[in-house]
Amino acid sequence: MPCIRAFSRAVYRTSVLYPRYTPRDFSFVLSVAMASGTALIYDEAMTRHKLLWNDPICDIEVPERLSASYEQLQCYHLVERCIPVPAREGSEEEILLVHSSEHLEAAKSTQTMNEEELKRISGNYDSFFFHPNTYHCARLAVGAALQLVDSVMSGKVCNGMALVRPPGHHSQRNAANGFCLFNNVAIAAEYAKLKYGLQRILIVDWDVHHGQGTQFIFEEDPSVLYFSWHRYEHQEFWPSLKESDYDAVGLGKGKGFNINLPWNKVGMGNSDYLAAFFHVLLPMAFEFDPELVLVSSGYDSGIGDPEGQMNATPEVFAHLTHFLMQLAHGKLCVILEGGYHLRSLSESVCMTVRTLLRDPLPQVTGEMAPCLSAIESIHNVRAAHKPYWKWLMCEDTSFLHNLSTKSDLLKTADTNSCTDDEAKITDSNETDRIERFLELHMKNIMFPVPPIKTATTAELKASADPNTFPVHLHVVREMDKNELEALVSDFHVDLVKANKSLLSLGSTLTILDKILKKEVCNGIAESPAASASVTIALRHSLRFGFQRVLCILVGDIDIIPSTEDGKILVIHVCKKEQTGESSSKHYIVLNWKEDAAGNDFFSAVLGFILPIAYSYQPNLIVIAVGPNRSLGISGISLLFCLLQGLAESRILAVIEDTDINLMQSVAKALAGVSMPHFGVHVPPTQEKVNQIKKLRNQLQQDWKMLQCSVSDGI
Repeated sequence: MPCIRAFSRAVYRTSVLYPRYTPRDFSFVLSVAMASGTALIYDEAMTRHKLLWNDPICDIEVPERLSASYEQLQCYHLVERCIPVPAREGSEEEILLVHSSEHLEAAKSTQTMNEEELKRISGNYDSFFFHPNTYHCARLAVGAALQLVDSVMSGKVCNGMALVRPPGHHSQRNAANGFCLFNNVAIAAEYAKLKYGLQRILIVDWDVHHGQGTQFIFEEDPSVLYFSWHRYEHQEFWPSLKESDYDAVGLGKGKGFNINLPWNKVGMGNSDYLAAFFHVLLPMAFEFDPELVLVSSGYDSGIGDPEGQMNATPEVFAHLTHFLMQLAHGKLCVILEGGYHLRSLSESVCMTVRTLLRDPLPQVTGEMAPCLSAIESIHNVRAAHKPYWKWLMCEDTSFLHNLSTKSDLLKTADTNSCTDDEAKITDSNETDRIERFLELHMKNIMFPVPPIKTATTAELKASADPNTFPVHLHVVREMDKNELEALVSDFHVDLVKANKSLLSLGSTLTILDKILKKEVCNGIAESPAASASVTIALRHSLRFGFQRVLCILVGDIDIIPSTEDGKILVIHVCKKEQTGESSSKHYIVLNWKEDAAGNDFFSAVLGFILPIAYSYQPNLIVIAVGPNRSLGISGISLLFCLLQGLAESRILAVIEDTDINLMQSVAKALAGVSMPHFGVHVPPTQEKVNQIKKLRNQLQQDWKMLQCSVSDGI
C-alpha cells in the first residue's frame, strides 16, 4: 500500500500539481505581495448528502447545516463582501495523497447502491452514513478546500472560508469515521506542501471532537503542526482514545508536533478557549512560524451544541480567528467541520467571516477567568511539550495526575438516567432556550462599524515619503488653536500653559476625538511630547465617558495617572536600569529589552500582556512609543496587531520616535492592509522568564487570564 501512495504522489507531483513551475519558481510564487479580500466557497450540491434511514447517532448531520450558515451570511450582507470562488470536485489523485485506493474504491462503489446496500456498507464504519450522492459531495468538499488553498497561496485573496460537508477530520487513511468520508484539511495540507513547496503548515482543530484522523495522518510528520482541543472527559467521550490525551505528542520525527488539549468537563467557555490560545497554541505557533494556517473549523464547541455541551459564545471564534490571522503573513484557510445547533453554528460562521473581512471584533462576554479543569489541562500540555519547544524550556512544569475532574465521572453517571422521551423533551426545550438567548445576545454584542478604519493627520502624512503609508490611511484635518482651546479649556488647563505646548497636542487630540466619536476605528498621531499627549488623551477619554482605558507605554514616558478607581490600566515596558517603580494591579512595570538576536517579546505579549488585557476588557487602548524605547519595531508591531481584537479596535497610537520605519509598520498594522514582519522568534532568557513568573504570581488573582499552571498557587 505505501508503494501505491508513493506512486500516486509522484504522478500527481509531475503531471497535475505544477506543470509550469520548477523549484526555483517557488520563491517567486510565495513572495506574492499580501493580497486583499476574503474568499467564500459554497455549493448547494453539498446539501444532497443526507441520511435515508433512522439513526439516532447520525441524524444531527443534516444538509441545513450548510444552507442555514449561508443564509445567515446573506442576512448579514457578508456574502456580497466576499470574493466567490467556485467549488470543484477533488480528483482521485488528490484524494490518494492521503487515502488508500481501497478506501477510494469503496466510496465510489456507493453511487449506484440502493438504500439497503447503503445501510449495510455504512454499518462497516463508526458513525457514518452513505447516500447515492455522498461520493460526489465528498469530492466537492475536498475540491473546495483545495480551491481555497489555491486562492490564498496564489495571492488572489488573503484568506477565506469553505462551507463544506461531509466534514473530514475524523476520516482516516483507510476508513470513513464520525460523519467524515475524506479528510478535507489533511488533503489540503498535503496538496499545499506538494504544489507550493511548503515546509511548515499549522492545522488548528477547534471542533469539540478530537480529529484523530488528522492526528494519525501527520503524527510522524514535523512539517505539520497539529493542534486539537476536544471534549475528552478522561477518555469517556467519543472517540474515547488514549491517543487523544495530552501525552500523545507525535511519533518519531513528529514528536512535539502533535498538540492535544483535552477538556475533561463540559461547560468550557470563552475564557477557557482564550487561555488555551494564550498559554499553549499561540506561543508554539509563533515559534513554529507556519507558511500556511488551516483551520478544521467545527462549531460544535460553541454554546447550545448537543454534542459539545460547551458554553462558548459566537464572538469568541472571531477572536480566535483574529489571532490566527497574525500568522503565516495572513494566509488562513478556514474549512467547516462540525456544528449541530443551527443557530449557534450559523452565528459562529458569520463571526468568523466578519473577522476574515477585518471588521472590528465585538467584546468577548462572560467572566474572564478559566476554570480549574481548563488550567489543569493547559498545565499538562505544557509539561508534555516542554522537551520540544524552546519557549517552554525555562518554565517550571511537571505533570498533574490528581485532576479535579476525576471524581466527577461517577456523579455524571448518576445523573444520566432519564428516559429517551424525557431526553427529547429536554433537548427541545434547551434548543429553544439557546435560540432565544442567541437572538438577544447577538443584538447586544453587534455594533455599527465606523466608516473609516485608520486615520492620521495631514501633517504626519505630508512629512513622509508618499509610499511610506498605506493608501487606506485616511487623512483628517488637524484642529486649529481655537478648536484645541475649546476642547481642553475645561479640564486640561493645568497641563497646557503655552501655545507651543497646546499646538504640539493637536495631532493626538484630533485623532482621539474621531475615535471617541466613532468616526474612525483607530489612528496614529505623531507627538513631540508623548508624555503630555498621553496624559491629556487619558483625561479626555475618561471625561468622554470611557470606563476602562488600557494604556501601554514603551520607552521613556513619564506619566503617573490616577489608577485607583480602575478606569485606567497602565503597562509600562521599559529598560530595567531606567525604572525603580514596582508593579500594582493597575500600574504594571515590565522591564524588558528586546534581544538583539531576534524578537523575544512574543512570550511577554502572549503569556502576560494579552491575558491581562483580556482580563481587563478595555473600551479604549492607547499605545505610546517614547524615546529610548526598549523594543524593536517587530515587538511593537506584534503589540498593535494582537491587541486590535480588543476595544472594538479603538486604538490610539502616539509616536514620539520619528523613525519612519516604525511609523510605517504601526500604520500598516492598524490599517490591516499588510502583515508587518514580527522578526525572528527567539526564546526569552531565564531572567526574563523569572520576571514574568514573578509578576504572574503577584497579579494572577487580579487578572485571572494569567493563570496557566496549578503550581502558580491557584
